[in-house]
Amino acid sequence: MTTSAELDIILAAAAAASRPWAGTTAGQRAVALRAVADALDAAAATLVPIAQDETHLPTGRLNSELARTTFQLRLHADEIETGRPFDPRIDHADPHWGMGPRPDLRRIQRPLGPVVVFAASNFPFAFSVAGGDTSSALAAGCPVVVKAHPGHPKLSEATGRVVRTALDATNGPAGLFAVIYGEEAGRSAILDSRIAAAAFTGSIAGGRALFDLAVSRPVPIPFFGELGSTNPVFVTRAAAAHRAEAIAREFVGSYTLGAGQFCTKPGLLFVPSDSDIPRLLAGPEAQGSYLAQPLLNSRIQLGFQRSLARLREHPDVRPLVTTPDGPDAEPGPVLLTTSITTVLSDPDTLLEECFGPAALVVTYEEERQLLDVAERLPGQLTTTVIGEADDPLAPALIEVASERAGRVLWNQWPTGVSVTYAQQHGGPYPATTAPASTSVGTAAIGRFLRPVAYQGVPRALLPPLLRDSADSA
Repeated sequence: MTTSAELDIILAAAAAASRPWAGTTAGQRAVALRAVADALDAAAATLVPIAQDETHLPTGRLNSELARTTFQLRLHADEIETGRPFDPRIDHADPHWGMGPRPDLRRIQRPLGPVVVFAASNFPFAFSVAGGDTSSALAAGCPVVVKAHPGHPKLSEATGRVVRTALDATNGPAGLFAVIYGEEAGRSAILDSRIAAAAFTGSIAGGRALFDLAVSRPVPIPFFGELGSTNPVFVTRAAAAHRAEAIAREFVGSYTLGAGQFCTKPGLLFVPSDSDIPRLLAGPEAQGSYLAQPLLNSRIQLGFQRSLARLREHPDVRPLVTTPDGPDAEPGPVLLTTSITTVLSDPDTLLEECFGPAALVVTYEEERQLLDVAERLPGQLTTTVIGEADDPLAPALIEVASERAGRVLWNQWPTGVSVTYAQQHGGPYPATTAPASTSVGTAAIGRFLRPVAYQGVPRALLPPLLRDSADSA
């Protein structure tokens, strides 16, 4: 565990590194990000076995996740070289401006300062020590202090070593990056005045506790927390009639992917009560060859068992697909079912996230009921509509889904979050604490920047991106 004395040294070094790192050019930071990506790729043969040992995830999944991690580092490097994340805007002085003479004004996004990143458990590479939060904060020009997840401490240490070595080799300032360990160290870091922002991926309870700390400070700081989501899927009557077998098979593939330990797992499936989908879901064709497998760690398995028990104990919830389980058993897929009227009468219990290979199939009588439940849903990372192009309910359902979720999918499944320019991985609370932001994609860089306008400042004193050829020396 990181002691308070060690933490003080780390935070002092991060604060000292803040101005030098912010003062580097985007090109210099891009070189550093690519160096980290190259170093991680080179260390794959060392890192992946450690990750497999600590998380129980298969080698193929871990290799692809590491590739995703290095891809996003390089994508962030490419993006900052364009200058787009810093959004430079120049208004030259104009004595004839419509509301009166306008001064010379130049606006740009600048780094916030040191960021504490709370690593996630379910993506030991892509949302952990060198994951998207770390990459986007470094790209923005902010030093990073990562609070390691207790689910993979050895991997965190090994990855941290790779990142530090790569940054040192590109002449990054001392204190630019560090890893800390222990709940108390993380709590102390978020309360420390030298930390300017925080990012988190994890549970609602843990994220809300940290969010409350972040805003309780004498000077509150931005807290970008991804917390929880059930990611509902609405199947229209027409789609259920035309594609029942495919819908059942694809849904099982999505909710069991990664043993149901993705934040975008579809945990709610709404289908017509007279469709074949519930019957097909219970059959061997839909379930395929899915085998029980260990969850990431014992703490997550215990949380899964508790959430599942609350659903099973509900008097109006019935089993649809069950597998043998127990305190030490590797969880297999579980499907429960209930009616939409039951969900509407007890949303607090039935709309709760169950993190693991389980989902709730909800049957409805009238399609208009989908709008009723969609409007009752809390904030979501994703909402999916499985429908036909001429479904009369589709426009209204997509509109409500857009109000409740950060990503709306049409005839696709939510697991799989592409790292790209237009991606939105966020949503209204409790999906996240900052619905205007994303933690995936190039727009993630903007979380760790704030706008500053310069008025009448001489060209030589302006940030380079705000200088143009019309300026006089």
